[in-house]
Amino acid sequence: MTAQFPTEQSQSGEFHRQEDAFREWVSNDGSTPYPAAADRYHLYVSLACPWASRTIILRKLKGLEEAIGMTIVDPIRDERGWAFRDPSGKIPPGASFESTDPINGFHFLSEAYGATDPSFDERVTVPVFWDKQTKRIVNNCEDDICRMFNDVFNEFAKNKGVDFFPKDIEAEHAKVADFLHDNVNNGVYRAGFATRQRPYEIACRRLFEALDQLEDRLSKTRHLFGNRIVEADWRLFCTLVRFDVVYHGHFKCNLRRIVDYSNLQGFLTDLYQQPGIADTVNFDHIKRHYYMTHTQINPTRIVPIGPVIDFTRPHGRDKF
Repeated sequence: MTAQFPTEQSQSGEFHRQEDAFREWVSNDGSTPYPAAADRYHLYVSLACPWASRTIILRKLKGLEEAIGMTIVDPIRDERGWAFRDPSGKIPPGASFESTDPINGFHFLSEAYGATDPSFDERVTVPVFWDKQTKRIVNNCEDDICRMFNDVFNEFAKNKGVDFFPKDIEAEHAKVADFLHDNVNNGVYRAGFATRQRPYEIACRRLFEALDQLEDRLSKTRHLFGNRIVEADWRLFCTLVRFDVVYHGHFKCNLRRIVDYSNLQGFLTDLYQQPGIADTVNFDHIKRHYYMTHTQINPTRIVPIGPVIDFTRPHGRDKF
């Protein structure tokens, strides 16, 4: 079986995600070449990608829309990578198109990578945090970008009092974030991109063991850390909101659905109903990206019409 991303596949059939290539930091103390400033940086994202979605959410909840611009790529990624074309689906991959990138006029996100490092030859990923002044990528790691939005850009945020990385739970928060990344966020990909039976089963069972633990944790508290919402909650949300729509079927993570977990589904619905969050979730982009881009998994490129999930229903989490 051919792997979706051959360079990230082991001979035994396991998916090993590549490392983020650009990890420079914006600072507000002069310690890096990139000072915090309004209207200097730009965020390139996909609404389909859970890693990029977390940066979109923190940008919105911190109130940084006016300080940091954002451009959304087309959800369909072909052999040329993420494209700056009309994301409506009216322009088929391979056809000529006008760029929707207002900053550089790029047609493909790979041009941003090439402008930053001409020797870059790995998979081009989102999100990308771009410096308009030096015309290069500062960072393509969602963990770093979220931290910078929370901390160094706080002086430009409308919601300065919102803190998604509270100091009093810093160590435990980091531990939970690592658990979520290894077992849930990346866990669905380790199952979905496995090319042999045993690695798939190991990854899938590990994923559902983690979901069972989270279901138990959320039976005692509204969010992962009591009644406040922190970055780890949004980290989990970005995977859960895609789970029944794509991971359950497309990635064969089908021991259970999230709707089969009363607490996880309530938690997911609660966060979805937070002000502004529904605007960051686009199920059309999500489904078209996964089912039409991963041709090694879904060679027909047929996009399913379901499932029907009602995120407007009462979540019941206010009982905590």
